[in-house]
Amino acid sequence: MRIGELARRTGVSERALRYYEQQGLLTPERRPSGYRVYCDAHVPAVRRIRVLLAAGLSTAQIQEMLPCVVDDEGLLTPGCPELVDGLVRHRHRIDEAIAELEATRATLDTILAGRRRAD
Repeated sequence: MRIGELARRTGVSERALRYYEQQGLLTPERRPSGYRVYCDAHVPAVRRIRVLLAAGLSTAQIQEMLPCVVDDEGLLTPGCPELVDGLVRHRHRIDEAIAELEATRATLDTILAGRRRAD
């Protein structure tokens, strides 16, 4: 299938699909004319890429992890032990970022509470 068909079937723009190719996440065949040719297996691959991007992973991380991600009836699961370790580390970084944001919010709440008392 051509890139337009893959875009239609996945709901992802052609521009994003080209970017995924540039990042090494998708490898379509190329015709002598230069047209990209995708196969049916690229449809679930794009879905896995989108889920991993939504989880906050970079394209470089996804490139490393993608071969180890298994689509188990619509649920992505790690298929390699080293993938679990990487995902746990990523989750820990997210937890730390959330804690920092909560501390920032608490500081702003304190400042705003002082403003309310002054009114």
